[in-house]
Amino acid sequence: MFTSNWFSLIITFCITQVWLRTVNFIAMRGWIDSIQSRKIIHIGTGPIFVLCWLLFNEGVEARWLAALVPLLITLQFLLVGTGVINDEGSVKAMSRTGDRREILHGPLMYGIVFVVLSLVFWRTSPIGITALMILCVGDGLADVIGSRVRNNAKLPWSPCKTWVGSLAMFLGGWVVSILILIIFKTTGTIQHGIVALIWGSGIVALFSAVIESLPFSDVDNLTVPLAAISIGYFAF
Repeated sequence: MFTSNWFSLIITFCITQVWLRTVNFIAMRGWIDSIQSRKIIHIGTGPIFVLCWLLFNEGVEARWLAALVPLLITLQFLLVGTGVINDEGSVKAMSRTGDRREILHGPLMYGIVFVVLSLVFWRTSPIGITALMILCVGDGLADVIGSRVRNNAKLPWSPCKTWVGSLAMFLGGWVVSILILIIFKTTGTIQHGIVALIWGSGIVALFSAVIESLPFSDVDNLTVPLAAISIGYFAF
């Protein structure tokens, strides 16, 4: 059992590294700009990593081994952001302006949240899965879609954010949460009923979208999962 979980750890780490390095390579070639690559990483990493949880068995060490993946990646962010490691591809892919120190803010907090949620809400809880999907997909789509729709009305209480962006966060986070939760349900990992998962994730997504719409900048990677966790205890 222990050996198989170590093998699952290796597979998970390889998959996530291939994903990150592929986006970094595309960004370095100039096929996408740094803003696009940053959001692609933001949106895609969560579903990929969470689905890899299914590779692990029920051993007590499983969650700790799984959490090693985001922990190692987060340590990599820290070393790149502080200049200990020179990685131009990561800097270009994860920073807005090309300043490596930007990685020490959003991306670093993003990684820390992954580690904590992996340990506290392992795969049998819909709370952690929903929180990660809303953080990754919902919050990512809010920026991507909200900033690209023309004549997009601003939120009266948050001039830097839009109605379309908030709607994209709600629907994107909700739909992807449902898809991932149903996959976990069909594998027998989660015991909740499908209706409960659909309504519960919808309530969490709506509440999280409201929190994300508040006029605070660069703290979404912390406030969104905290909001999702808080309401998740009541929604599921």
